[in-house]
Order: sequence, then structure tokens, then C-alpha cells
Amino acid sequence: MRNRCLSPAFARILMALTVGGFLTGAGPLFAAEIVVGQVGPMSGPEAGQGRAYAAGMQLHFTALNKAGGVNGHKFTLLRKDDGGVPGDTVALTRQMMAEDKPLVLAGYFGGKNVADLVSAGILEKEKIPLVGYRTSEIQPDAPYLYGVRAGLRDEISKLVEHLATIGIKRLGLFHEAGPGSTAAIAAAEDAARKVRATIEGRASYVANTVNVTDAVDTFINMQPQAIIMISSGAAAAGFIEKYRIAGGAAQLLAHSGADIEQLSKRLSPEQMQGVAIAQVVPSPYKVSSPLVKEFTDTAAKARTLEVPVSYAMMEGYIAARVISEAIRRQGGRPSREGTVLALDSMSSFDLGGYLISFKPGQHSGSSFVELSIVTSAGRIRQ
Repeated sequence: MRNRCLSPAFARILMALTVGGFLTGAGPLFAAEIVVGQVGPMSGPEAGQGRAYAAGMQLHFTALNKAGGVNGHKFTLLRKDDGGVPGDTVALTRQMMAEDKPLVLAGYFGGKNVADLVSAGILEKEKIPLVGYRTSEIQPDAPYLYGVRAGLRDEISKLVEHLATIGIKRLGLFHEAGPGSTAAIAAAEDAARKVRATIEGRASYVANTVNVTDAVDTFINMQPQAIIMISSGAAAAGFIEKYRIAGGAAQLLAHSGADIEQLSKRLSPEQMQGVAIAQVVPSPYKVSSPLVKEFTDTAAKARTLEVPVSYAMMEGYIAARVISEAIRRQGGRPSREGTVLALDSMSSFDLGGYLISFKPGQHSGSSFVELSIVTSAGRIRQ
């Protein structure tokens, strides 16, 4: 029977059973390989975070596959290295779409990388969701783009509010240069106004570089009480190191992209002392929730880990949990369209003390933000 002969009511039922099986609880009709595609920095300045994010996703998918998969479906994580270069992100994603046919994308990095991907129209053309990404910019909600972490605006507000509680209100802002920085600057200024603080000056660096010398000079001359850093981990490490060597004494605070593990590898305890970093996922170093226990137990059972446990690995694990839940809700015939429908129906999905909430037009899935502060002994205090 051709589709034009179907009644509208029967067509809707058929669609629910095939594409949107999660609405009916339909059982598996066949076992499929769920290809999850990641194009991210497996080399270059942000390779540590890119590989850790991938390792977190793989940790969950491997455990699922060993347990029989989801509705009989098994997961394959396919990675391609863009080295952090936006043009390569787009080109490699096109290649992946043509050759590997992923059902969902995940674990992308970089403000310009993600913005160029959206502008290229690949997600809309292919009707494929991207679940989980990290940027140093405020990304507008876009179709097919799903964040599993708090937005940058939430992080900035948390940092500024923390400073206000200890009486620090003369602030500097160190940020990545580019069109996307306008929204981040506006968010910082708005957060400062709310607590009667002032952004007294700003300095930037070129995206995908660690050229921070001019910014260091700016803040040495300005002498703010505190500097908020909205940057990559590599740029934050370079800035902290040079700023402290130059005698800078301001309190330093960074958004989650700074990656505390990357900083601690490069910087001395003296340079790290007092640095505060916003964290948008629970600490993987203390069992504070069912989600963290699940993560640590799964990591402990793994034969090998590609990289050490980290916040980025935890975030990748969360992204994989969200993806597998979207597949589970579709029943027997998972599809790109069905995954989008499943994600958009994911209201207050509790992963175990960490809530994800999506709906059509609202794709920032979490509001969780806490601060990590490095003590004089080099330890992390929440």
C-alpha cells in the first residue's frame, strides 16, 4: 500500500511504531549498530580534553555492549582528529557523514568549530543531532545541537557571585577573541552589574593559540582584584604561568574549559594556589551521587583507560548516558529523527543526581555549576 492511501490516523500510528517507538514501548525489531561520531581534538593544545571526553563515552558504550546493548543495539564510537582546526572539523564531519553514516554526533570542541559546523548546515541537512560539546563562547540554541552541561552564562554568574561574597568587585576579563566573544563579554558585564561589581578591563587571545603575552601585560598594568578567564585549557595555563611569573597578584577564576587536570600538569602548586574553576559536572574524585558511583565503578572494572580519570571524562560519560537513553526510548528502530524526538522529550531525566532537561527550542540540558578551588597544598576543594 502506498503512503498516500493511508489514513492520517493510521499514518500517525505507523510513525509512532517505527520512528518514535519510544512512545509506545515497542520491543526491538532488529539489532542495529549505533555509530556515534566524534570529530574533535585528538592532537594539538586541547588533545587531553578531547581524548578524555572520548574515553568517557567509550567507557559507557563498552559497558553497555558487554551487557547486551540497548534493545539489542550495540554502540560503536568513531573518532576523527581535527586538531582543533575549525575547517577540519567541518570537512571531517562531511567525510564521516558520507562514509560512516553515524546516527548521532557527540564530543565536539571549540566555539568557532561548533559555530562553523552549524553555519555549514550539515546538522540540518542530515537531520542528525550533536549531543555534547565544549566551547569558550555562548552558543545560541540551534536545531540539532544539544548541550549536556550548564551554559557559559551560568558559569560566569557563579564565578562573579563567588567574588562578590568575599568583597571582590574590581574585575578583569580574559577571553578568546572572535565574533562569539561579544555574548560572553555581555554576560560577564551583566553578571557584574547584578552584584555591583565592575569589569574594569578586558584582554583577549587568538582562538586555537596560546599567545597570551599581551593579555598578561594588560592586566599587570591594570591591577584588578580578580581576573575571570574564559578560555581554552592551554591558553589558561599559559596565562596563569606568565601572569604569576610577572608578579600578578589578582585572584584567578576560570570557566570549566580551563580543565583543572591540564593546569595541574603544567603549573606548580604555588602558581595554582587560589585558582578557582567552575565545574559543570560532578567531581569524578569523590562519590557524591549515584551517577559518580556508577562512573567510578565502571572505570574500576575497565581493563585499561586510555587517559586518567578527569572532569572531561565524566562529561563524556554523561553525554554517552544521554545518547543511550535516547536510543532506549526508541525501541526497535532507532533513527536520527527518532533520536531528536527522544531528546526533545527528555524532561528532567535523572542520571543519578544530575538532571538533564531538553524540550523543543531549549537544548541547554543542565544548570549544574560548582567551584573547585586549589589550596596551598595543591589539593582541590569544592
